[in-house]
Amino acid sequence: MSGPQNAASWQYRALNELNPGLDYLSDGLADLVDAGHPVVAGTADLQYSNGLVSFAKRHPDRFLQFGISEQNMVSAAAGLATAGTMPFVATFASFLALLCCEQIRMDIAYTKLPVRLIGHHTGIALGFYGTSHHATEDISTMRALAGLTVVSPADGPQLRAAIRASAVWPEPIYFRISRGRDPQVYADDVAFEFGKAIVHSEGTDITLVACGTQVHPALAAANALRADGFSVGLIDMATIKPLDVDAVRAAARARVVLTVEEHNILGGLGSAVAEVMAEEPTGARLVRHGIRDEYSLIAPPTHLYAHYGLDAAGIERIAREELAR
Repeated sequence: MSGPQNAASWQYRALNELNPGLDYLSDGLADLVDAGHPVVAGTADLQYSNGLVSFAKRHPDRFLQFGISEQNMVSAAAGLATAGTMPFVATFASFLALLCCEQIRMDIAYTKLPVRLIGHHTGIALGFYGTSHHATEDISTMRALAGLTVVSPADGPQLRAAIRASAVWPEPIYFRISRGRDPQVYADDVAFEFGKAIVHSEGTDITLVACGTQVHPALAAANALRADGFSVGLIDMATIKPLDVDAVRAAARARVVLTVEEHNILGGLGSAVAEVMAEEPTGARLVRHGIRDEYSLIAPPTHLYAHYGLDAAGIERIAREELAR
Protein backbone atom coordinates (compact mmCIF):
# COMPACT_ATOMS: atom_id res chain seq x y z
CA MET A 1 0.00 0.00 0.00
CA SER A 2 1.59 3.31 -1.06
CA GLY A 3 -1.17 5.78 -0.31
CA PRO A 4 -1.36 8.36 2.49
CA GLN A 5 -2.35 5.73 5.06
CA ASN A 6 1.03 4.04 4.72
CA ALA A 7 3.37 5.33 7.42
CA ALA A 8 6.36 4.89 5.13
CA SER A 9 4.83 7.28 2.59
CA TRP A 10 5.09 10.33 4.81
CA GLN A 11 8.48 11.98 5.11
CA TYR A 12 7.78 13.58 8.47
CA ARG A 13 6.77 10.25 9.99
CA ALA A 14 10.28 9.01 9.24
CA LEU A 15 11.97 12.26 10.25
CA ASN A 16 10.11 12.29 13.54
CA GLU A 17 12.07 9.20 14.57
CA LEU A 18 15.22 11.36 14.38
CA ASN A 19 13.76 13.93 16.78
CA PRO A 20 13.59 12.16 20.15
CA GLY A 21 13.15 15.45 21.99
CA LEU A 22 9.62 15.70 20.65
CA ASP A 23 8.64 12.59 22.60
CA TYR A 24 9.03 14.64 25.77
CA LEU A 25 6.37 17.04 24.49
CA SER A 26 3.76 14.43 23.63
CA ASP A 27 4.54 12.23 26.63
CA GLY A 28 4.47 15.21 28.99
CA LEU A 29 1.01 16.22 27.80
CA ALA A 30 -0.30 12.65 27.85
CA ASP A 31 1.01 12.21 31.39
CA LEU A 32 -0.97 15.27 32.50
CA VAL A 33 -4.12 13.73 31.06
CA ASP A 34 -3.38 10.47 32.87
CA ALA A 35 -2.98 12.46 36.09
CA GLY A 36 -6.48 13.87 35.69
CA HIS A 37 -5.75 17.33 34.29
CA PRO A 38 -8.20 18.69 31.67
CA VAL A 39 -5.55 18.90 28.94
CA VAL A 40 -6.41 19.04 25.26
CA ALA A 41 -3.76 19.35 22.55
CA GLY A 42 -4.11 20.87 19.12
CA THR A 43 -1.94 21.62 16.13
CA ALA A 44 -2.15 23.31 12.75
CA ASP A 45 -1.47 20.34 10.47
CA LEU A 46 1.94 19.69 12.03
CA GLN A 47 1.37 16.66 14.25
CA TYR A 48 4.29 14.86 12.59
CA SER A 49 6.61 17.88 12.77
CA ASN A 50 6.01 18.42 16.49
CA GLY A 51 5.44 14.82 17.53
CA LEU A 52 1.90 15.30 18.81
CA VAL A 53 0.87 12.31 16.73
CA SER A 54 2.10 10.26 19.71
CA PHE A 55 -0.21 12.16 22.03
CA ALA A 56 -3.08 11.58 19.60
CA LYS A 57 -2.48 7.83 19.75
CA ARG A 58 -2.63 7.79 23.56
CA HIS A 59 -5.56 10.20 23.88
CA PRO A 60 -7.38 10.55 20.56
CA ASP A 61 -10.38 12.14 22.27
CA ARG A 62 -8.13 14.96 23.56
CA PHE A 63 -6.44 15.79 20.24
CA LEU A 64 -7.65 18.47 17.81
CA GLN A 65 -6.42 18.95 14.25
CA PHE A 66 -7.08 22.54 13.12
CA GLY A 67 -5.49 22.36 9.70
CA ILE A 68 -3.49 25.26 8.32
CA SER A 69 -5.43 27.92 10.23
CA GLU A 70 -3.13 29.03 13.02
CA GLN A 71 -5.03 32.16 14.05
CA ASN A 72 -8.26 30.20 14.29
CA MET A 73 -6.45 27.59 16.40
CA VAL A 74 -5.33 30.20 18.92
CA SER A 75 -8.79 31.76 19.22
CA ALA A 76 -10.37 28.31 19.50
CA ALA A 77 -7.91 27.47 22.28
CA ALA A 78 -9.11 30.54 24.17
CA GLY A 79 -12.68 29.32 23.77
CA LEU A 80 -11.73 25.87 25.01
CA ALA A 81 -10.09 27.42 28.07
CA THR A 82 -13.33 29.21 28.98
CA ALA A 83 -15.02 25.79 28.98
CA GLY A 84 -12.76 24.46 31.71
CA THR A 85 -10.03 22.76 29.69
CA MET A 86 -6.29 23.48 29.60
CA PRO A 87 -5.40 23.75 25.90
CA PHE A 88 -1.88 23.22 24.54
CA VAL A 89 -1.63 24.32 20.90
CA ALA A 90 1.46 23.94 18.76
CA THR A 91 2.78 25.15 15.43
CA PHE A 92 5.97 26.63 13.99
CA ALA A 93 7.16 29.46 16.24
CA SER A 94 7.31 31.91 13.33
CA PHE A 95 3.59 31.41 12.70
CA LEU A 96 2.52 31.24 16.32
CA ALA A 97 4.35 34.25 17.75
CA LEU A 98 4.16 36.52 14.71
CA LEU A 99 1.16 35.57 12.59
CA CYS A 100 -1.01 34.97 15.68
CA CYS A 101 0.24 37.85 17.83
CA GLU A 102 -3.10 39.70 17.76
CA GLN A 103 -5.07 36.59 18.76
CA ILE A 104 -2.60 35.78 21.53
CA ARG A 105 -2.77 39.34 22.84
CA MET A 106 -6.52 39.83 22.84
CA ASP A 107 -7.94 36.33 23.21
CA ILE A 108 -5.42 34.83 25.63
CA ALA A 109 -3.08 37.27 27.39
CA TYR A 110 -5.62 40.05 27.92
CA THR A 111 -8.22 37.59 29.19
CA LYS A 112 -5.65 35.70 31.30
CA LEU A 113 -6.82 32.32 30.07
CA PRO A 114 -4.72 29.21 30.88
CA VAL A 115 -3.70 28.48 27.30
CA ARG A 116 -0.26 26.99 26.66
CA LEU A 117 1.28 28.03 23.33
CA ILE A 118 4.03 25.82 21.95
CA GLY A 119 6.18 27.48 19.29
CA HIS A 120 8.43 24.79 17.87
CA HIS A 121 11.28 24.87 15.33
CA THR A 122 12.15 28.24 16.75
CA GLY A 123 15.11 30.45 15.88
CA ILE A 124 16.93 29.23 12.76
CA ALA A 125 16.05 25.54 13.23
CA LEU A 126 14.13 25.35 9.93
CA GLY A 127 17.23 26.23 7.92
CA PHE A 128 16.35 25.88 4.24
CA TYR A 129 12.73 26.94 4.79
CA GLY A 130 14.04 30.49 5.00
CA THR A 131 13.05 33.80 6.53
CA SER A 132 9.30 33.14 6.50
CA HIS A 133 9.85 30.13 8.77
CA HIS A 134 12.70 31.41 10.95
CA ALA A 135 11.62 32.78 14.33
CA THR A 136 14.22 35.22 15.58
CA GLU A 137 11.76 37.80 16.94
CA ASP A 138 9.41 35.63 18.99
CA ILE A 139 10.95 36.27 22.41
CA SER A 140 10.71 40.03 22.00
CA THR A 141 7.16 39.80 20.67
CA MET A 142 5.85 37.44 23.34
CA ARG A 143 7.56 38.97 26.36
CA ALA A 144 6.06 42.37 25.49
CA LEU A 145 2.55 40.99 26.06
CA ALA A 146 1.37 41.64 29.61
CA GLY A 147 0.56 38.56 31.63
CA LEU A 148 2.22 36.06 29.28
CA THR A 149 4.94 33.79 30.66
CA VAL A 150 7.80 33.01 28.25
CA VAL A 151 9.82 29.81 28.63
CA SER A 152 12.71 28.47 26.53
CA PRO A 153 13.67 24.95 27.71
CA ALA A 154 17.15 23.66 26.97
CA ASP A 155 16.15 20.10 26.09
CA GLY A 156 13.39 17.49 26.20
CA PRO A 157 13.57 16.64 29.92
CA GLN A 158 13.39 20.30 30.89
CA LEU A 159 10.47 20.81 28.52
CA ARG A 160 8.57 17.92 30.08
CA ALA A 161 9.32 19.25 33.56
CA ALA A 162 8.04 22.68 32.52
CA ILE A 163 4.88 21.13 31.07
CA ARG A 164 4.33 19.30 34.35
CA ALA A 165 4.82 22.53 36.31
CA SER A 166 2.40 24.37 34.01
CA ALA A 167 -0.51 22.34 35.38
CA VAL A 168 -0.71 24.70 38.35
CA TRP A 169 0.68 27.89 36.77
CA PRO A 170 -2.05 30.57 36.65
CA GLU A 171 -0.90 32.53 33.60
CA PRO A 172 -0.88 31.70 29.88
CA ILE A 173 2.49 30.42 28.68
CA TYR A 174 4.54 30.62 25.50
CA PHE A 175 6.90 27.64 25.24
CA ARG A 176 9.78 28.25 22.84
CA ILE A 177 11.24 24.92 21.72
CA SER A 178 13.44 23.71 18.89
CA ARG A 179 13.08 20.71 16.56
CA GLY A 180 13.64 17.84 18.99
CA ARG A 181 17.25 17.14 18.06
CA ASP A 182 18.77 19.11 20.92
CA PRO A 183 21.58 17.39 22.83
CA GLN A 184 20.35 16.38 26.25
CA VAL A 185 21.53 18.64 29.07
CA TYR A 186 19.48 17.39 32.01
CA ALA A 187 18.48 14.06 33.50
CA ASP A 188 14.93 12.88 32.93
CA ASP A 189 13.99 13.71 36.52
CA VAL A 190 15.11 17.37 36.34
CA ALA A 191 13.04 19.80 38.42
CA PHE A 192 11.61 23.00 37.00
CA GLU A 193 10.26 26.16 38.59
CA PHE A 194 8.85 29.06 36.58
CA GLY A 195 10.82 32.26 37.14
CA LYS A 196 13.82 30.41 38.60
CA ALA A 197 17.08 30.14 36.69
CA ILE A 198 19.36 27.11 36.93
CA VAL A 199 22.84 28.19 38.05
CA HIS A 200 25.35 25.67 36.72
CA SER A 201 28.38 27.55 38.04
CA GLU A 202 29.57 30.92 39.29
CA GLY A 203 32.57 32.85 38.03
CA THR A 204 34.45 36.10 38.52
CA ASP A 205 35.82 36.62 35.00
CA ILE A 206 32.73 35.99 32.90
CA THR A 207 29.20 34.64 33.32
CA LEU A 208 27.39 33.11 30.37
CA VAL A 209 23.60 33.51 30.52
CA ALA A 210 21.96 31.24 27.95
CA CYS A 211 18.54 29.89 27.11
CA GLY A 212 17.07 27.15 24.97
CA THR A 213 19.32 25.58 22.36
CA GLN A 214 22.27 27.68 23.49
CA VAL A 215 22.64 26.12 26.93
CA HIS A 216 24.42 23.00 25.65
CA PRO A 217 27.05 24.82 23.53
CA ALA A 218 27.49 27.42 26.29
CA LEU A 219 28.36 24.61 28.72
CA ALA A 220 30.99 23.34 26.30
CA ALA A 221 32.38 26.85 25.80
CA ALA A 222 32.54 27.39 29.57
CA ASN A 223 34.53 24.18 30.02
CA ALA A 224 37.00 25.23 27.32
CA LEU A 225 37.51 28.61 28.98
CA ARG A 226 38.03 27.04 32.39
CA ALA A 227 40.70 24.79 30.91
CA ASP A 228 42.70 27.97 30.23
CA GLY A 229 42.30 29.21 33.79
CA PHE A 230 39.32 31.56 33.47
CA SER A 231 36.71 31.72 36.23
CA VAL A 232 33.47 31.11 34.35
CA GLY A 233 29.87 31.11 35.51
CA LEU A 234 26.96 29.71 33.55
CA ILE A 235 23.24 30.29 34.04
CA ASP A 236 20.38 28.61 32.20
CA MET A 237 17.70 31.32 32.05
CA ALA A 238 14.94 28.96 30.95
CA THR A 239 12.22 31.37 32.06
CA ILE A 240 12.71 34.63 30.20
CA LYS A 241 9.56 36.13 31.68
CA PRO A 242 9.23 36.43 34.62
CA LEU A 243 13.01 36.86 34.68
CA ASP A 244 15.04 35.65 37.66
CA VAL A 245 16.35 39.05 38.75
CA ASP A 246 18.40 37.57 41.60
CA ALA A 247 20.23 35.32 39.13
CA VAL A 248 21.08 38.34 36.98
CA ARG A 249 22.41 40.17 40.02
CA ALA A 250 24.59 37.17 40.85
CA ALA A 251 25.81 36.94 37.24
CA ALA A 252 26.84 40.59 37.34
CA ARG A 253 29.46 39.87 39.99
CA ALA A 254 31.72 38.81 37.12
CA ARG A 255 33.65 41.29 34.98
CA VAL A 256 31.66 40.35 31.88
CA VAL A 257 28.13 39.04 31.42
CA LEU A 258 27.61 37.36 28.05
CA THR A 259 24.05 36.52 27.06
CA VAL A 260 23.62 33.85 24.39
CA GLU A 261 20.41 33.27 22.44
CA GLU A 262 19.18 31.93 19.10
CA HIS A 263 17.32 35.16 18.53
CA ASN A 264 17.77 38.75 17.45
CA ILE A 265 19.77 40.54 20.14
CA LEU A 266 17.10 43.27 20.15
CA GLY A 267 14.30 42.53 22.59
CA GLY A 268 15.32 39.01 23.55
CA LEU A 269 17.13 37.47 26.50
CA GLY A 270 19.99 39.96 26.24
CA SER A 271 17.59 42.88 26.38
CA ALA A 272 15.80 41.39 29.39
CA VAL A 273 19.12 41.05 31.23
CA ALA A 274 20.16 44.54 30.13
CA GLU A 275 17.00 46.03 31.63
CA VAL A 276 17.85 44.58 35.03
CA MET A 277 21.49 45.67 34.88
CA ALA A 278 20.51 49.19 33.79
CA GLU A 279 18.09 49.61 36.68
CA GLU A 280 20.56 48.15 39.16
CA PRO A 281 23.96 49.35 37.87
CA THR A 282 26.84 46.96 38.48
CA GLY A 283 30.48 46.90 37.59
CA ALA A 284 29.93 44.19 34.99
CA ARG A 285 30.00 44.82 31.25
CA LEU A 286 27.15 43.26 29.31
CA VAL A 287 27.64 41.70 25.89
CA ARG A 288 24.63 40.39 23.94
CA HIS A 289 25.42 37.53 21.60
CA GLY A 290 22.93 36.24 19.07
CA ILE A 291 21.75 37.27 15.65
CA ARG A 292 22.45 40.93 14.95
CA ASP A 293 19.63 43.12 13.66
CA GLU A 294 19.13 41.22 10.40
CA TYR A 295 17.08 38.47 8.80
CA SER A 296 18.85 35.14 9.07
CA LEU A 297 20.32 33.44 6.03
CA ILE A 298 19.04 30.27 4.36
CA ALA A 299 21.21 27.20 4.96
CA PRO A 300 21.27 23.97 6.99
CA PRO A 301 20.81 24.72 10.71
CA THR A 302 24.28 23.44 11.63
CA HIS A 303 25.85 25.82 9.10
CA LEU A 304 23.75 28.70 10.39
CA TYR A 305 24.77 28.05 14.01
CA ALA A 306 28.42 28.16 12.98
CA HIS A 307 27.92 31.26 10.81
CA TYR A 308 26.31 33.22 13.64
CA GLY A 309 28.68 31.92 16.31
CA LEU A 310 25.92 30.04 18.09
CA ASP A 311 27.87 26.81 18.43
CA ALA A 312 30.38 26.03 21.19
CA ALA A 313 33.33 27.34 19.16
CA GLY A 314 31.54 30.58 18.36
CA ILE A 315 30.48 31.25 21.94
CA GLU A 316 34.01 30.50 23.17
CA ARG A 317 35.47 32.86 20.56
CA ILE A 318 33.17 35.73 21.53
CA ALA A 319 33.89 35.16 25.22
CA ARG A 320 37.66 35.22 24.65
CA GLU A 321 37.41 38.41 22.62
CA GLU A 322 35.45 40.13 25.39
CA LEU A 323 37.77 38.89 28.13
CA ALA A 324 40.72 40.30 26.21
CA ARG A 325 39.22 43.78 26.01
